Amino acid sequence: MFTKRPLSFTHKLFVSLLLFSLICLALLQSYIWNVTETALYRSLGEKAQIQAKELSVIPNLIKYVEDKNTQKIAELVTFIFEQSDASYIVIGDNHAYRLFHTANSPLYAPMVGGDNIEVLNGNSIITIREGSLGSSLRGKAPIININKEVIGIVSVGYMIDDIYELHKKQFIPFILFCSMLFFALFMFSLLFAKAIKKQMFNLEPKEIALLVKSQKSIMESIFEGIIAIDLNYKIMNINQSARNMLNIKITDNQLINQNLSTLIKSTDFIYGQANQIEDVHDHICYFNDIIVIASRIRVIIDNQIQGWVITFRNFNDINLLSMQLTQITQYVDNLRTLRHEHLNWMATLSGLIYMKRYDEAQAFITLHSSDNQKSLDFITQHFKVPAICGLLIGKYSKSHEIGLKLIFDPACQLKALPPTITETEFMSIVGNLLDNAFNACLNNPQGTKTIQLYLSDATDEIVLEVSDQGSGIDDAIRDSIFEPGVTSQNPKEHGIGLHLVSTYTKKAKGYIMFDDNQPHGAIFSVFIPK
Repeated sequence: MFTKRPLSFTHKLFVSLLLFSLICLALLQSYIWNVTETALYRSLGEKAQIQAKELSVIPNLIKYVEDKNTQKIAELVTFIFEQSDASYIVIGDNHAYRLFHTANSPLYAPMVGGDNIEVLNGNSIITIREGSLGSSLRGKAPIININKEVIGIVSVGYMIDDIYELHKKQFIPFILFCSMLFFALFMFSLLFAKAIKKQMFNLEPKEIALLVKSQKSIMESIFEGIIAIDLNYKIMNINQSARNMLNIKITDNQLINQNLSTLIKSTDFIYGQANQIEDVHDHICYFNDIIVIASRIRVIIDNQIQGWVITFRNFNDINLLSMQLTQITQYVDNLRTLRHEHLNWMATLSGLIYMKRYDEAQAFITLHSSDNQKSLDFITQHFKVPAICGLLIGKYSKSHEIGLKLIFDPACQLKALPPTITETEFMSIVGNLLDNAFNACLNNPQGTKTIQLYLSDATDEIVLEVSDQGSGIDDAIRDSIFEPGVTSQNPKEHGIGLHLVSTYTKKAKGYIMFDDNQPHGAIFSVFIPK
């Protein structure tokens, strides 16, 4: 069996618009018909009355009626009737008996209709009555002689059937106009339904409602904050993660169509001029007092930009995982470095013992043990933050492995970190500056392969200074060195370190400086108030 398929929303819309237009046109036609019919009856009634009055005052007609000269009346009225558009003209005497009828009705017969008494009393009237020829609209006037006596009646009439035909003839242009209007409304309804169908992506309202609910559920299930805005930076949509990260307490109804600038302070990432022509991915910036990693994607429909979708996540959450992974990697590198270094020592000791050069083997052990122990003792004694100690020990071991020399200033000390910066963030600052110094020294064959580190909290601020004899800072990137992606090395592997250093320093209310070192390399200085 075949099941009846229900009409789609667009078909229902088309049929509804069509029926509504048809009903409106029918009502309009009915109204216009009644108005024009009333106006036509009024006009023809007045016209009949005027003609009757004009005939009643013709001197010859008055004389002929007084003499009851039916032949002369017929000659006179017949001539006048031929010039008129009336359906008939009747002349009666003072007893309402016919003296003339343009339809050649019998003479001296009573005038039919029952509307003659008022006329015989001297009044002109307009009536609709059933006469000898049928129903008609008639205007009647009394014929008065010089003695002010009513001696007869003039009746000028228009047949109702003739009036109907005249009305219908006058109404034909309006019917044609309504037909054209109905066709135009038909086409409008068809095109409007198709446009709505296109705007709705051929979906039914129930499907759209389900899609909206699904989209809302999907947005709320995403861990990242999502904000959709239009070209005027008005909020169109926002998920709960964004509300939580930005600490937004107002309701959705108050939030929608509100300007984004009331929630997020001015930033080039959102309000910059370049956002019209390009998308941005994984940009580190501030949303109020929160460091976020954000992406800005243009919403383009029919090759026209309609707004943007901004996604962001808390940088500290991402950085915590990254730093934990970095620490693990560093621990592995440190172990690998120590293993590699110990293997070299063991190979050297094995050779000396094999050659039975025991005194030299003992001296070798004493030398290296003393050197390493001295460095380890310095780090552990001067730096009281365990995470920083571990980092510096690892960097010290790594520098030896890659052929560099990391020298600690004797005035180094670090008792504690201020509350404005975490251990993880400070480790990122120290680690990135040392890694950059290592890479710069390796890239400069003319340098001394020496890196000097000064870290002290002896004053009212923490001072960190890393100097190297590396390749220095390229003049082309001096003004943008702290921007993400800017580097003089391989951009696929570098370009974020100094940006992180700058970001964490600013977050801790500090500042960073750099200068050229002599004879080669660079000096980076970080100042963080305690």
